[in-house]
Amino acid sequence: MVQQGRNRVTGTSRGNGAPKKRKRKISKRQQTIYRRRRIVVGIVLTLIVALIVFCVYSIGRGIGAINTMIHHDDVYAIAREATPTPKSTSNVKKCSVNDLTLELSSKSQSVAVGGTLEFTASIVHEGSNSCLVDGSDSGRVLTITSGSETIYQSGLCAPDSRWLLMAKGDKDVQQLKWNTDYNSTLTECTDETSWPKVNPGTYTAQIALKDAPKVKSEPLTFTVE
Repeated sequence: MVQQGRNRVTGTSRGNGAPKKRKRKISKRQQTIYRRRRIVVGIVLTLIVALIVFCVYSIGRGIGAINTMIHHDDVYAIAREATPTPKSTSNVKKCSVNDLTLELSSKSQSVAVGGTLEFTASIVHEGSNSCLVDGSDSGRVLTITSGSETIYQSGLCAPDSRWLLMAKGDKDVQQLKWNTDYNSTLTECTDETSWPKVNPGTYTAQIALKDAPKVKSEPLTFTVE
């Protein structure tokens, strides 16, 4: 009986004397080092991901470029097809002879061969209803004639349309230049420097609307010397 009691006491004393596990303390310096390492690792991972994305993007662009080169003829053929004329979605009508008057004046009544004559072209709305008019050199065409012969027309190398919505009292004024050359024998626009010059003589200038030929200015007579 005494021996068993001693064993129980001995077992209890062993449990009380077991060593405790101490918690490891990390110094501030080590914490700083670990933090820097995590930052460096994060930056490296970000750069790797960015590099992978760039490589994938570059490969995609390269494949697209190769595909374009292979199908160049097909793409070029599509680009050459005539673009259909857009349908008008506006209820505003185009201007007619009842809506507009055209005015033309020149800075001088004469010009030397090879010189430049400056004109002022005006579109004046005198109708009661608003309307649309193309005020570009291809819509409001300057024509130079000598007798019954047409010498020059501004619509041959004209820019894109310049649509104007005009109401009663509106006036559009544009400056035009004629370099004493003729283009009536041409069927398409070419370099103007290659156009021949007119001979000295008396000429007549007039502007008219391409979409409404009856809308035209009074003829203006001048001389080329």
